[in-house]
Amino acid sequence: MGDIGNDPVVVIGLGRFGTALALDLAARGTEVLAVDNRSKLVQSLSGKLTHIVTADATDIDALRDLGVAEFYRAVVAIGSDLEASILTTSLLVELGVDDIWAKAVSHQHARILERVGAHHIVLPEHDMGERVAHLVSGRMLDYVEVDSNFALVKTRPPKELVGVPLGETKLRSRHGVTVVCVKSPGEEFTYAATDTVLQYGDVIVVAGPIGKVERFAERT
Repeated sequence: MGDIGNDPVVVIGLGRFGTALALDLAARGTEVLAVDNRSKLVQSLSGKLTHIVTADATDIDALRDLGVAEFYRAVVAIGSDLEASILTTSLLVELGVDDIWAKAVSHQHARILERVGAHHIVLPEHDMGERVAHLVSGRMLDYVEVDSNFALVKTRPPKELVGVPLGETKLRSRHGVTVVCVKSPGEEFTYAATDTVLQYGDVIVVAGPIGKVERFAERT
């Protein structure tokens, strides 16, 4: 998911997605209040998350008692119970939470969440499926979509770039992409410069419009 910063975060719904998110945020030093209505699940996670409570997030009084209105940011990670997902999101809006992220299980669900006031929609199954499809169908080593029409791709350099300083390849004018960084065997990634000379065995990260980076990766 995108950058949700380091402010305290309320995570509501502790299925696989919500639990993984809450644990990852906590590991990064973010203060997390985790909420779920299943007491056994909450008990099983109590040793892993400092602030975790059993509560019904569809009850606005319960959210008020937890101090949710004082949080700048909240994530509604409820997936299978669409009614609870939508109602919880609308209650967070009513409480004045400034930055609401909500998990959706379908595009229709996403549209409803947007209408009730969610600021960011996460479609984890769709997004992961799309990423894997790019990796399976092409020669990319990794693929990250950073906007609706812009992506970062990790791949190998095509032979036309090998042995030539990047500044002489006219890569951006010819292919519409930019080599952002490069990793030689046994070394760490480093920023690419106009005098960088790529070799066979290098790994590069290329940035550009999705269609163009896809076509570029196919040249490797």
